[in-house]
Order: sequence, then C-alpha cells, then structure tokens
Amino acid sequence: QVQLVESGGGLVQAGGSLILSCVASGRIFSTNPLGWYRQVPGKQRELVAVDNGDNGGVRIEYADSVKGRFTISRDNAKNRVDLHMSSLKPEDTGVYYCYGHRGLEYWGQGTQVTVSS
Repeated sequence: QVQLVESGGGLVQAGGSLILSCVASGRIFSTNPLGWYRQVPGKQRELVAVDNGDNGGVRIEYADSVKGRFTISRDNAKNRVDLHMSSLKPEDTGVYYCYGHRGLEYWGQGTQVTVSS
C-alpha cells in the first residue's frame, strides 16, 4: 500500500512561482515512477511531469506546455518528489495530483493551483 500526500498549492499571479511537494508513505523504490498530473473541470487528467525511475529508459518526461518552466526533482531517500513551477500562466490553473506506480497506480488527494492574470 502506498499513500501520496501533496502540499504547496495556492494562489499566485501570472509570472510567479510555486513548488509542489509530494511525500510517499509505503514502499516506493527508485525504479518506480513518481510524478505529477493536473486536471481542470471538464477535461481529462493530463501528465505534467514524471520521473520514470532508474529503469534505464527515458528518465524524465514533461508535457510540452510546461517544458522550460517546470522542473521535477526526486529524493529517493525521502520518498519525495517536487515540482518546481516558474513563469506560471493562467492556463496552469488546476488541481495537481501526485502520481506513483508500483504494480498499481496511486494518487494523492490533489492540491489546487490557481494562477491569476
């Protein structure tokens, strides 16, 4: 069983920055993917950034819309994954969910990010 707890959402003006953090309890290994998705009302949940883990393949992936602005970082010793968001835009507004995969998919409860214009 894995539980994911996010923190760090909030309200920010366009052009600002936020850091989201997610701590995993339970057994998450360095080979297990950890990442972030977001969802806005009426749309499907979409990938923002993921660290696929130390599997020898593509390690980190970003949505095209956030490349160059967001950075995902991972601390395996702390079972933690952060999302550093900068140059935020109103279209980045949504509920951000931490994601983990270890045989099954695991999701956090979500944290709201609102970017005002």
